[in-house]
Amino acid sequence: MKSGSRILIIDDEAAVRNVIKMTLASVGHTIAEASTAAEGLVKANSFHPNLIILDLGLPDMNGLDVLKSFRAWTTIPVVVLTVIDDERTKVTLLDAGADDYLTKPFGPEELSARIRVALRHAGMIEATPVFESGHLKVDLNKKAVLVAGQLVKLTSTEYEVLSRLVRDHGKVVSQVQLLKEIWGTTAKDQGHYLRIYINQLRKKIEPNPAAPIHILTESGVGYRLV
Repeated sequence: MKSGSRILIIDDEAAVRNVIKMTLASVGHTIAEASTAAEGLVKANSFHPNLIILDLGLPDMNGLDVLKSFRAWTTIPVVVLTVIDDERTKVTLLDAGADDYLTKPFGPEELSARIRVALRHAGMIEATPVFESGHLKVDLNKKAVLVAGQLVKLTSTEYEVLSRLVRDHGKVVSQVQLLKEIWGTTAKDQGHYLRIYINQLRKKIEPNPAAPIHILTESGVGYRLV
């Protein structure tokens, strides 16, 4: 397990939060807690966790909808806690973006193992809805893109492409992955669609579109936002 990771626990049961907190704090993690979905969404923005533990049965919002809200702007690991132990629920959670799930009740050792694996796979990325680099600022919560402090108007597809690169900024996102996530599985061989939108984005956010400094092309692979 990566010592020093920040972990956000979103669960309405204080006893469950306490067990998780003691288990993870004992190996050096920094813990933040939330008892509702609303509180958890706010804390994720300020605490910038490396991993989220999310209860499926929250009092103010369905945990699946909370998971989808996180997946709209971050790719950090989310481990879901649920009392429902059926295959359909598990498949739905994984399809919605959960990295793993634990059925209540669970033991501290199993929890530690699941967290260890999730952090190992993800590295030390943070949940942060704002990306800033030089004159470029992208706020995924507000769905706002600013260049030198001025709001830039993007089409919905341009924004989808940019926000996807923001969520994995610094990493290469493959052309196949972008096409599949934005246009669907039938578009995997339509690379010209993507090139058109990348060029349009560069014209709007780059100081010199012919020599981009933000959206870089990784030849034969995909694109990287730096």
